[in-house]
Amino acid sequence: MQSMELPLVLFTVFSQAAIGVTLMRAVRTTADGAGVVDNDARREWGLIAGFMVLGMFGSLFHLGHPLSAPTALKHLGTAWLSREVLFAGLFTGVTVLAVLAAGKAGKPVLAWLGTLLGLGVIVSAGMTYAPPALPALNNALPFTFFLTSAVILGAGFGSWFADGERAPLMARIFTTALVVGLVLNLAAPCVWLSGGTVMSMTGRAWLGSGFYWTHVLVLVACLGMVWKARTIPAWLPVLALLGELAGRAGFFADTVHMAANMGGLY
Repeated sequence: MQSMELPLVLFTVFSQAAIGVTLMRAVRTTADGAGVVDNDARREWGLIAGFMVLGMFGSLFHLGHPLSAPTALKHLGTAWLSREVLFAGLFTGVTVLAVLAAGKAGKPVLAWLGTLLGLGVIVSAGMTYAPPALPALNNALPFTFFLTSAVILGAGFGSWFADGERAPLMARIFTTALVVGLVLNLAAPCVWLSGGTVMSMTGRAWLGSGFYWTHVLVLVACLGMVWKARTIPAWLPVLALLGELAGRAGFFADTVHMAANMGGLY
């Protein structure tokens, strides 16, 4: 890719934060049975909708003609990008409906519906950013990176709305996702180094990137803080969000396209 693509960084990270918080809400409200306090439901859905609207707004700056964005739906049968746009639109609609539903939003139905649509967004995005022209990502890694980000941010920000009984659950999920994210980010570039020319170039680019090491250090810092505090401090999800933004910037800026070695030896 070799371009930071800030609009795509904002869209993918903020939308995955929204999806992750929705998933954690579905888990918590299902476990609670009767749901949560109405005020918490409105505030939590407000945060989810806010993340998604920010992401959708940011993505418009990636388009040459923002007003023509709906035309992306023309190719649902052949293009994963079109499917991503469809799922993102439907997910946004559910979040807005949940905010308006107020008390009824405390029930898990809307949360699970949003989670299913959100997973559609993540699967579609994973396929969109796994083209053959990016050998390092022409696999399941984009989906895995995106899902891990969603769970990290979902559990982190979801802890803001978890009561004392559910807070340890959010901390365990947050910790597990951080470990998975750290292992993935440390292993992937090392594996790429043993691949073909362009894949090896990607591995070296990631390992030499400030975005990459900032992301790794934030993951380590978050793990250390949760281990020390035995819970998720209220400010920690914001740090995790900044780390995911840095990591996603590197995802777009440091992944080498095959065109970079066009005419070279493989």
